[in-house]
Amino acid sequence: MSTTTRAAVLVESGRPAPYASSRPLRVVPLAVDPPGPGELLVRVRAAGLCHSDLSVVDGSRLRPLPMALGHEAAGEVVEAGEGTEFAPGDHVVLSFVPACGHCPRCVAGRPALCEPGAAANGSGTLLGGGLRFTAADGTRPRHHLGVSAFSEYTVVSARSAVKVDPDLPLEVAALFGCAVLTGAGAAFYSARVAPGDSVAVFGLGGVGLAALLAAKAAGASTLVAVDVVESKRDLAAELGATHTVAGGPDAVEAVREITGGGAEKVVETTGVVPVLEQAYRATARGGTTVTVGLPDPSRELTLPALSLVAEERTLRGSYLGSCVPRRDVPRFIGMYRSGTLPVDALLSHRLTLDEVNEGFDRLHSGEAVRQVIVM
Repeated sequence: MSTTTRAAVLVESGRPAPYASSRPLRVVPLAVDPPGPGELLVRVRAAGLCHSDLSVVDGSRLRPLPMALGHEAAGEVVEAGEGTEFAPGDHVVLSFVPACGHCPRCVAGRPALCEPGAAANGSGTLLGGGLRFTAADGTRPRHHLGVSAFSEYTVVSARSAVKVDPDLPLEVAALFGCAVLTGAGAAFYSARVAPGDSVAVFGLGGVGLAALLAAKAAGASTLVAVDVVESKRDLAAELGATHTVAGGPDAVEAVREITGGGAEKVVETTGVVPVLEQAYRATARGGTTVTVGLPDPSRELTLPALSLVAEERTLRGSYLGSCVPRRDVPRFIGMYRSGTLPVDALLSHRLTLDEVNEGFDRLHSGEAVRQVIVM
């Protein structure tokens, strides 16, 4: 028997801001099919708003439409399909890469690069294929990154779910599905921040601040936070940044002066190509620049090629923080509980599902750090 839900569905991308007026997302009733083998029906309790969602709304990342958006979430299992290790009542964090566990990338320990998972995400289906939502007019909205978090109920592959302790507040747990995995993983695994390193973080949204917290936890001695929004720089200072720098044309020189010639590890989170170029120029000889932002696919990056060899520089992409969700969600939650990763400080706004368009206006303007729809 199907379940009835309310979900925020994107029918047309590219509508102009303010989204409170153009209303790109419409909250509509949908029927949700029961979970198939290897799938879960989840009651979503909390869902975060991320720039990856905004990039679909504004049209910079094309996805098949209509689509039930949202990819960062936590909730409660209502029904478990055959062949899963989950049971009704389990609390879960949802990951936006449904790793199959069998492809060459998964076998190599890199589930963020799962090939069947990427194919399913690109087509807007679940890992096992097909669609599970039906609108009143008979159309079948697509799934966003295997999660579709902006829905009271959703069906996901069990490969997208990580079980968590039920005493963890779900509005905090949701942050571990994207912001914390992506940001903290970029610092720990992609940049490999080590004790005594100088680190700069460009872009201080939820992902950037998670990277900053992780860099501090890893023992960075100099920690420079860069953003155009003063309130975000102030928050970064409260969370452990030793220096803050206003984003803009003078940011590179400021970072280089603070770090004595460039930071050894630099994490860029904005998805804006000129900012990535700045992050690279702010990196020291022999240093590593990690980018986690998702630029418009049409944009190209121009760098001095000689520097890669003559300065032994590393430029590295990081997707899902190069994490293994089933390993790292529990690890990072443990660090949160110990006070090492106080990621609850990233939660700047709580919304209802009906306020989703207004939430994207805050995200678009840079006002918000991490907003969570609480259901």
